[in-house]
Amino acid sequence: MYGSSLPPPILVADKDSLGRLVRALAPYPVVAIDTESNSLHAYRECVCLIQFSTPAADYIVDPIRLPDLSPLAPFFANPNQQKVFHAAEYDLICLKRDYHFEFTNIFDTMSAARTLGWSQVGLAAILDTHFGVKLNKKYQRSDWKRRPLKAEQLDYARLDTHYLVALRELQLQALTESGRWPEAHEDFERLARVGGDSAHAGPDPTAFWSVKGARDLTPERAAVLQFLFAYREEQAARRDRPPFKIMGEATLMELVLRAPTHTEDLQRLSGMTPKQIRRHAHGVLQAIQEGLDAPPQRAPQTDREPDDVRDRYDRLHTWRKNRARARGVESDVILPRTALWDLARRPPLTHAELARRLRPLAAGNVRRRDSSAAVSRQPFAGRLTHISAIDAAAATPKGLAQTGSTRWLLSNHGLTPAKHRSPGRSLRPPRLHTSGGARPTRKSSTCAWSSCLGLSELE
Repeated sequence: MYGSSLPPPILVADKDSLGRLVRALAPYPVVAIDTESNSLHAYRECVCLIQFSTPAADYIVDPIRLPDLSPLAPFFANPNQQKVFHAAEYDLICLKRDYHFEFTNIFDTMSAARTLGWSQVGLAAILDTHFGVKLNKKYQRSDWKRRPLKAEQLDYARLDTHYLVALRELQLQALTESGRWPEAHEDFERLARVGGDSAHAGPDPTAFWSVKGARDLTPERAAVLQFLFAYREEQAARRDRPPFKIMGEATLMELVLRAPTHTEDLQRLSGMTPKQIRRHAHGVLQAIQEGLDAPPQRAPQTDREPDDVRDRYDRLHTWRKNRARARGVESDVILPRTALWDLARRPPLTHAELARRLRPLAAGNVRRRDSSAAVSRQPFAGRLTHISAIDAAAATPKGLAQTGSTRWLLSNHGLTPAKHRSPGRSLRPPRLHTSGGARPTRKSSTCAWSSCLGLSELE
């Protein structure tokens, strides 16, 4: 079935209706939320709709007609009201970026689905499976900033939240029964801390290296790409269009490799349409010439990881893959790749050190060694501050291999959420009925690292 049989959503487009919305949300401990932005249609995207659903009604806030949304700030920050999103991170980044809202008490139905190992985690598939609702994707790529909005667009937008409260109930029960709630809850707390996007910051002069094939260019041609890329960014910003709608990356690379010098040469390029030639011929040819005259550009080099770091990473990667396969989840649900690299580069030697190291990982503060990027926006899936203890028999790598009963670093056995742990209490292995609870020995850094993680697969 489709959502057209539902009562129409309530449009909130003026100060009075916003006040009524705030009062309507106040009694509900759980409220569903989503946003629509115009990233496919603008150079600098903005939030164009905010949808809210309670068990009683669906609401759609129009930020284009109602730019002051500050009355919603107390609701978003209220720890006693849970805010339910699907794929929350992007919505939270956009809302923080545009309105500087602070968030507490988040529930993300996509993160929950991934934690539970559901085979499909997209909202359309989940609603079809669990509610028999088929979403019409006709308006998925709409320009949500364009007004007026059609009734069908509003109906499409409200279906993104209408069923989330009921879905949250199903998932909460499944998470509780499976023992996965602590993991999911920690990821929800991490999501509430994500920062606002820096998309409105100034241009990055090294961004051209992200173009596919850029690092394969000669330094002389890389300089041409740098100037063409800057020209495209300038035109996109001036016209408020996404850069790919000015000129695709394949066209950029074709221009770089052929380096045309006359307008007639542009007509022989497969990627340049007559309209693009009329609009951009002068600017493109000038950028190419400036690039040819500029100093060569060499790609930033990153240091090769030492062999011992690569070895630790490979073993961690294999461990992660095996654990994910055994649990029936994607590998990054266990740990994201950036966290594996951080642990491989700076291996902790004790449980206490491991705990200290993983807390900032959970907050999303890990950075790659190269200076080009912060940590991936993949969810950490709530694994990083819940450290299970290790069997006493696993005090050495040999013991790990022999017992076969290791409780791995991030399993659901014996989880003790950090916020519920007694202050100053160390992370220590549980006492086994058969062997009395010896702690991992520190015979060598490798031994201590393996014992601390409790990963027999690393040996």
